[in-house]
Amino acid sequence: MRPIISSFALAAAVVLAAVACAPDDKPTSPLTAGASVKQGGVPDLSALPDLTVDSKSTQNNWIVRVEDLPANFCSVEEGNITPGEHTLLRFTVTTPNIGKGDVFIGSPLDHYNAGDGLFEFATCHKHFHFTHYATYRLIDKNGKTWKSAKRGFCMLDTDPFNTNSGDGRWTYRNCGTLTADGFQGISAGWADTYVFKLGGQYFLLDGGDGQPPVPPGVYTIRVEVNPAYVPDNGGPCLRFVDPNGMCRQFKETNYANNVGEATVIITDHPGRSGYGTIKDKTKITAADEIEK
Repeated sequence: MRPIISSFALAAAVVLAAVACAPDDKPTSPLTAGASVKQGGVPDLSALPDLTVDSKSTQNNWIVRVEDLPANFCSVEEGNITPGEHTLLRFTVTTPNIGKGDVFIGSPLDHYNAGDGLFEFATCHKHFHFTHYATYRLIDKNGKTWKSAKRGFCMLDTDPFNTNSGDGRWTYRNCGTLTADGFQGISAGWADTYVFKLGGQYFLLDGGDGQPPVPPGVYTIRVEVNPAYVPDNGGPCLRFVDPNGMCRQFKETNYANNVGEATVIITDHPGRSGYGTIKDKTKITAADEIEK
């Protein structure tokens, strides 16, 4: 098992995630020096991947606090959130690939041009997002559910998960744009981490997004990666049908471990300093809002 994320690792993940999708700073091709064939940028499709959710990552990295959400934040624009001060619950999600093969779908630009629905172009972020990658739900004791502000995902190798596997170099680090092809995926032995500061990594608690306000209490954050879903407009599945007859975006060796949960406490007046397992008072800026 991977150790609990330290403050150093969390900070590194924040920087890494921002750099990975920043148009001027992100690498345009994988590292190659001293790397194996797989690590040199060629997807390992010799076996299927196995995505899972690292529940400890979320359990150890959440906070309820009051923040100012400006109109120029992508999550505000895409989530139809009223700009201004809001009480929200921020949280980190890590989705490791513990399988023997990579998660790799192909060129985002090619899929987008083909109109097959696997990738969408996020105009605010100016890069491609993979559709149906994961769902975030906040659930109360009676089963009532709220949706998060997150609207899209860019699959990248952000941190090694199985450090003993020999997978010492990353393969996927490029979201892709309308003019430059991307390279999205998750290598075997690596994880894709969406740190709490990134755009959309929160539930709005005061009703400013059109959902009912979330009362104080004990809740469950439920994350499902490569989630089962019903086809849009009653049509056929775009990719694959799992053993239960539900649609999935890609095949895996095991769908039973695609869900992770964490317990959180929503207080009545958390204030700007916040309440939760993260002790972070840094103001979120537009740079943090890059929605990887």
